[in-house]
Amino acid sequence: MPKVLIEVRNKYSPEHEVALMKAVQTAIQEAFKNPDDVNVILVVHEPHRFAVPEKKAHPEFYTHISIDCIEGRTLETKRSLYRKIVDNLEALSIPKDHVKILLRENRKEDWGIRGGQAACDVELGYSVEV
Repeated sequence: MPKVLIEVRNKYSPEHEVALMKAVQTAIQEAFKNPDDVNVILVVHEPHRFAVPEKKAHPEFYTHISIDCIEGRTLETKRSLYRKIVDNLEALSIPKDHVKILLRENRKEDWGIRGGQAACDVELGYSVEV
């Protein structure tokens, strides 16, 4: 059930936007060994409203990804996630060093899901301890 926000400053075609979202979603599903309950949102900023590090060769490709998820993944799983994301995005012409990923973990009781239940009271159907 990770919630993902992808922020870019480049206007892509709808097909490219879908591919970008799918690339991140697939990386999360593979690394976290998760079912299809990854929520992905893409926001395109006007370049003047999204400052990036000055030394980036292609600032138009700078991509910021925020992932909120339930805590419990190992450091190795997180490393795998980061690698999978940048590899998948590189296939879409986004340079690896133009991707920043922020992973925020919350306790199960901090998620209200499935009709307003605390996630700690629900069988998720997968383990977060991977």
